[in-house]
Amino acid sequence: RNMSSAGPEGRKKMRECEGLIDSLVYYIQGAIADHEPNDKATENCVCILHNLSYQLEIELPESYAQSIYMQRRNISSNDKTPGCFGTRSRKVKEKQQDTPLPEEKSNPKGVESLWHSTLIRIYLSLIAKSTRNYTQEASLGALQNLTAGTGPMPFAVARTVVQKANGLPSIRAMLHVSHPAVKKTAVSLLRNLSRNTSLQSDIAREVLPDLVSVLPECVPGSDIACETTASICYTLFNLTQSSSHNARLLLSAHGLPKVIAISMNDSNTFSKASRAASVLLYSLWSHTDLHSAYKK
Repeated sequence: RNMSSAGPEGRKKMRECEGLIDSLVYYIQGAIADHEPNDKATENCVCILHNLSYQLEIELPESYAQSIYMQRRNISSNDKTPGCFGTRSRKVKEKQQDTPLPEEKSNPKGVESLWHSTLIRIYLSLIAKSTRNYTQEASLGALQNLTAGTGPMPFAVARTVVQKANGLPSIRAMLHVSHPAVKKTAVSLLRNLSRNTSLQSDIAREVLPDLVSVLPECVPGSDIACETTASICYTLFNLTQSSSHNARLLLSAHGLPKVIAISMNDSNTFSKASRAASVLLYSLWSHTDLHSAYKK
């Protein structure tokens, strides 16, 4: 687990180590089958897989890249300080293009397992069944990493999470946990998922009211809560930007007073949360058919 945080070279060596990833997946599958999703070894395994999925899209060997991608995309990224959480997970540009999806292998080996639907379902199962915060956070963070790029692989993972594996209910439940880091990672994952235009109606229907309900009444004091609030606002921005229906859903969930209050920053520094809320307000106003409803 410690070594998997050692940066790009460490990740590369571990991904290439024959049998390592397969063994980690095998262990977690056994723990879930035995109804023991809370043991420490499972947490360690998931944290390792979480770290090995970091920047996976741009660190794949060229041979994989050619077989997976119909078109290779150049993605600029900043590798930050290694660590099991936080910087291991990536947020990306808000817009994601729909591209042809790669064929999935029925029996993946090694690094191929990292983005396979089998492991995606394992993460979702751990999110739902484990009560260990680190295990939940690492599972959410791994899915956040896998949905962070702009090529076919992240899009395929997002579609599996939302449509094939019905993962939104499990992720939605994490919005209401008390552990701030778990909540933050769940919101960051939803922010990634919400960039996919073909998934936005499903996401809005399942989680938009919950996102509004966990918005604070004003700019929160702590950094992690402020960052979570900003992510919620950007997720709502993605869901409502081109959908008047979703904007009306936000309105009926009593989200507008909260967004307005968050956008009004009393301190000298313009916080991330206030900026995100202002961007969301500006976007909501573009739905001219809702102006009279807004004014009421």
